[in-house]
Amino acid sequence: MCGIFGVFNYQGDMSSYRQRALYLSKKIRHRGPDWSGCVVKGNHIMAHERLAIVGVDSGAQPLVNEDESIILCVNGEIYNHRHLRAQLKGDHKFQTHSDCEVIMHMYAEMGTDFIQHLDGMFSFVLLDVKRNRIIAARDAIGITTLYYGWSSKMPGTIYFSSELKSLNEECDKILAFPPGHVYDSETEQTTRWFNPTWWDGDKIPNTPLDYTVLRESLETAVRKRLMAEVPYGVLLSGGLDSSLIAAIAQRETEKIASGKANADDDNLDESGPRSWPKLHSFSIGLAGSPDLVAAREVANHLGTIHHEYVFTLQEALDAVADVIYHLETYDVTTIRASTPMYLLSRKIKALGVKMVLSGEGADEVFGGYLYFHSAPDKAAFHTETVTRVKNLHTSDCLRANKSTMAWGLEARVPFLDKALLEIAMNIDPQEKTCDRSKGRMEKYIVRKAFDTSDDPTAKPYLPHNILWRQKEQFSDGVGYGWIDKLKDVSEETVTDEQLSKAHEKWQKDCPTTKEAYMYRTIFDSWYPQEACTASVVRWIPRADWGCPEDPSGRAQKVHASAY
Repeated sequence: MCGIFGVFNYQGDMSSYRQRALYLSKKIRHRGPDWSGCVVKGNHIMAHERLAIVGVDSGAQPLVNEDESIILCVNGEIYNHRHLRAQLKGDHKFQTHSDCEVIMHMYAEMGTDFIQHLDGMFSFVLLDVKRNRIIAARDAIGITTLYYGWSSKMPGTIYFSSELKSLNEECDKILAFPPGHVYDSETEQTTRWFNPTWWDGDKIPNTPLDYTVLRESLETAVRKRLMAEVPYGVLLSGGLDSSLIAAIAQRETEKIASGKANADDDNLDESGPRSWPKLHSFSIGLAGSPDLVAAREVANHLGTIHHEYVFTLQEALDAVADVIYHLETYDVTTIRASTPMYLLSRKIKALGVKMVLSGEGADEVFGGYLYFHSAPDKAAFHTETVTRVKNLHTSDCLRANKSTMAWGLEARVPFLDKALLEIAMNIDPQEKTCDRSKGRMEKYIVRKAFDTSDDPTAKPYLPHNILWRQKEQFSDGVGYGWIDKLKDVSEETVTDEQLSKAHEKWQKDCPTTKEAYMYRTIFDSWYPQEACTASVVRWIPRADWGCPEDPSGRAQKVHASAY
């Protein structure tokens, strides 16, 4: 991942604005501390802050084609870049080993239709100099972040950036670029390019469950995300999702280290050292927290080199304001979960690691949150999973991206692989429903797909008690005292009178709890402009399913305390 900043059709003196653009790009340099680049063409400017993971020695951006007619800035990874290179019809001269360079050559041959063929996580801005045209696009689910903005003082100019903080001083209208869409300056339209079979949440699928297909799809998704020329690791909470990702990654890393990996696999990059000889895993929590205990057991089972970080409540409280600055949201659930992830990411980056695998997306795809126990029927269950996947870019994807990239660490999320989604989202939702009275835990089919207990000759992926461990939301699993402390501090910080008059201060997203009020106040101190709230989406629990207002997993009636 990287940071991109671009301006199309700037209506002023470009020679002086270049320095302004560099200043705005510098605001997101935490995303790409390895190198900075800037290209000016006419009244357009493209700037890039690079985090080098693939094509380390030659992939500096903006990328420019042979005749300088196409300028490209990309944030992300294209996992099938070798396959795409082989499919090109023309005689293109590749100037780097970057996985992203293939984008501009595909555009030259196919126009915007090429986006359908990209397998990866990405946001990009492409300038076609000859046609005086700019194209911008974002990956299918919104794993990467992208914003665009406009200024009433300069109609006809459009701004792009990986984060809000590069736009809020320039624009009075700022929107989150919608996932799975492409913007074309020739039409001035943002249109959907991602149209999977499962997108209509009211269409209830009936595809029979195949455990083997489900398991192999996740294994493939992990394998392709090991494309790297730098040390990588796994975030390990000890919950089902991260533990399965770690188990698969450990098996794949062992194949690579032993030379047994398929050299012809388009998902594997051959151009440099791929990892440390052994997989490293990372966990965080308060002293004695359930996640630390479970993660330690998983690491011992898998044989990873495990790094365990214990944080204090004061360290986390001290970081909250910075977390809100980096996340650019005031959503309660997101801030709660992001703070430990933000602290852990700093520790990981200090070890020289640039990329980690993470388990985001599984709970949305398979209905893993405890409130799914309250779904009235399988149709409602499925519709809710589709809604949650569609909104991942406002919550867990945003958290995973910005908490890690605050320190120049890239998080990759195998559960949101396009091919895996096509399979998982089309399974008959009756298979996903949970009912503990009948022995069906949340995400039962994922657990069962990796349960080898019926085959004594098979090597277990995970210890049985981990494979069947109850869902703990990350903000709970790091230690129950974390959320309790946030509530206590907000009680001390926000008065009853302030909360009662919150509606006078905020018309949009008026906070209803003191904790929410505290976060909104901090957000406004960083981003006082009214335009900054348009991209913020709050997670509101399903009251119609009988869910409590507090989004914590512990607030759900089916939750059983781990300690």
